[in-house]
Amino acid sequence: MDAVRETTPFGAATSGLLAGATRTPDRVDRLNGLSAADAAAALAALPDDEAVELLDEPELEYGAAILSALPAERAARFLDLVSADRAVDMFRDMRVSVRNDVLALALPETREEIERLLPYGPDCAGGIMTTEFVAVPADWTAGAVLDHVRAVESTRETVYAIFVTDPATAALQAAVPLRRLIAADPATPVLALATGEVPVSVTAQTPLEDTVRMISRYNLLAVAVLDDNRRMVGIVTVDDAIDSMVAEQDAELQQMGGMEPLDAPYLKVSFLELIRKRAGWLCVLFLAEMLTASAMQAYEEQLQKAVVLALFIPLIMSSGGNSGSQATSLIIRALAVRDITLGDWWRVVRRELPAGLTLGAILGVLGATRIAAWQGLGLFDYGPHWGLIALTIFSALIGIVTFGSMMGSILPFIAKRLGFDPAVASGPFVATLVDVTGILIYFSIASVILKGTLL
Repeated sequence: MDAVRETTPFGAATSGLLAGATRTPDRVDRLNGLSAADAAAALAALPDDEAVELLDEPELEYGAAILSALPAERAARFLDLVSADRAVDMFRDMRVSVRNDVLALALPETREEIERLLPYGPDCAGGIMTTEFVAVPADWTAGAVLDHVRAVESTRETVYAIFVTDPATAALQAAVPLRRLIAADPATPVLALATGEVPVSVTAQTPLEDTVRMISRYNLLAVAVLDDNRRMVGIVTVDDAIDSMVAEQDAELQQMGGMEPLDAPYLKVSFLELIRKRAGWLCVLFLAEMLTASAMQAYEEQLQKAVVLALFIPLIMSSGGNSGSQATSLIIRALAVRDITLGDWWRVVRRELPAGLTLGAILGVLGATRIAAWQGLGLFDYGPHWGLIALTIFSALIGIVTFGSMMGSILPFIAKRLGFDPAVASGPFVATLVDVTGILIYFSIASVILKGTLL
């Protein structure tokens, strides 16, 4: 991490680092502006409950680096106190040598939770679930459950609902909202407070997108994560789901811009890392664009005979690239929200073909009208065959815009079928492909229409 000030020794003048910041979000912002060592010094000077509250915030950047800068004993103490899912996130990003030392000093239950959650990737429910939930047997009363909640509340990340399990098998039977539990008669069996509906649940391997969609569809604050025997292994809370999806969408947006996703905020990334993330894709796109120059060289003779054709190359290429980028954006979003699936590719093609022809015709009319207007007003002389030039531009725009729309809509399907993120079939990639093929389409059409006149 780039340091923004001199490192403060532990226990010395740390109170000034968070001076004036009393709310948790403000304190997190203040810590994000410090070096890892300074942030660690500031946390070390706070009471454990305040420091843990800050470490538990997903907006806190470089939590792993901050823990690594602390003495191993203090880092292990914080790891014991933060929520299980947050502990795993930070532990995963720590250097192996550091995390082994810290884990050795952590409580046995902390080590058990980390070892259980660590194998799950961040793209599935298991990767963002927490094991801190409240589950009670179905034969308990409301009063007994409330007593239990009061006893364990401080050790739970959140208590949105009470999960009711079978006393014999521990299988999930029902979920009771906390509000209904509080309002109930203490003698009421907790199972009687359930709505009667089968609780919405996912498995640890359920993709993140499906988990978030489940939470959104059923308006849940938390969804249960079950094993093969319907026993609870964790919950995914709505705030963790949203944070994970925001991070994933940030990465997709960067991929759609034609670069590798940054692992940290823009201003926190080193110059060399920024270059590394961007240079690879730029080189690939540059090499692909070199094919455009090769294609134009193949039509060097036609360009020498009809130099006027070169005037419209940027116009036509950008129109094809824009139409392809539009189609790509629509299809990537539709795939992400499950409006369409891989099996719908043919329906998309049948829809985009007439759409591309129509959009190309609209742009073609504008292009041809422009040529006619400039010729009629004397703003530019396209020569005696200006009508054929206008027809060439009209026809080329139809062909290139249609091709761009088709490629932009089909490439995300191909990427997803091959196991890649559809975002890799991004605007820059589509635009480069359309540039190369657009030259071929443009000059092929020009060769047919202008043969015997300009060519």
